[in-house]
Amino acid sequence: MAKVYVTRKVPDAGLALLKKKKHTVTVNPDDRVLTKPELITILERERPDALLSLLTDRIDAGVFAAAPTLKIVANFAVGFDNIDLAAAKKAGVAVANTPSLVVADSVAEHTFALMLALAHRVVESDSFARSGRYKGWDPNLMIGTLLAGKTLGVIGLGRIGRGVAGRAVKGLGMRALYTDMKPSPDFESEFDAKFVKQDALLKESDVVSLHVPLTEKTRHLISTDSLALMKPTAFLVNTARGPIVDEKAVLTALAARQLGGFATDVFECEPSIDCDPYDHLELKAMPNVVMTPHTASATLEAREDMARLAAENIIAALEGKTPSNLAK
Repeated sequence: MAKVYVTRKVPDAGLALLKKKKHTVTVNPDDRVLTKPELITILERERPDALLSLLTDRIDAGVFAAAPTLKIVANFAVGFDNIDLAAAKKAGVAVANTPSLVVADSVAEHTFALMLALAHRVVESDSFARSGRYKGWDPNLMIGTLLAGKTLGVIGLGRIGRGVAGRAVKGLGMRALYTDMKPSPDFESEFDAKFVKQDALLKESDVVSLHVPLTEKTRHLISTDSLALMKPTAFLVNTARGPIVDEKAVLTALAARQLGGFATDVFECEPSIDCDPYDHLELKAMPNVVMTPHTASATLEAREDMARLAAENIIAALEGKTPSNLAK
């Protein structure tokens, strides 16, 4: 049967499906990201029919050239900005990703948690209590922001954006605005939401949540000009991709108190938490910044579902079928 190479250990739920089909599965024994030269060397040696990759793997024309037998790259991620789709098409290799309702729910919950953490200053309060500074109840201690009745602006109305808006509207009684490639009448009807242009959304929202893929058009979608439109009390939340936000602009806005807070699961210079410090400003030093290490989909249910989807995409391609999550 076919040979499958997995660039890093993923949940057994996916590997078991591949083995059940009698495919030979080889997993990188080192629990770390492979460098591009390492990956090329492995592909030249293994000559796999399928590659199960992670979002940390940079896959371009050089990688495809090293794997002439490759039929599919199944990316263990919702996004696929780490893969050169034009090079894949030229090489005749299918590319698939792993979006699902389970993954969307996980990321939406995490986004919602970041919103609440910002509004109620959860991280600041935790640090304050742990440091021994808490000396008793104080009516002015760690005053936060009530989200009920406030306006949420969702940029990108995919499964995750819908999930965040649904939780905000039905769970907290927030008002929902959104912007996307086109209006969604069913979404508007269910959540009493309003489709607006991005500038209007930025001006009116108390919380702006980002849910767009990383492309050349969305790189630095949130920049100095965008931030200038937002309320100085507004919160910005990013669980999409780091470079969608110009971190230097965010740091400048936070320092000038032109932005109420920033919560992010992704970083512009990932895996570095900060790019080179901007005028001695760092995300890590900002009290009104909440950070998580790219773990929005890190639930047992989501990661197992992603592994299954990646395996199913590989199996379909190897059987001459079209994978259900073909990247375009």
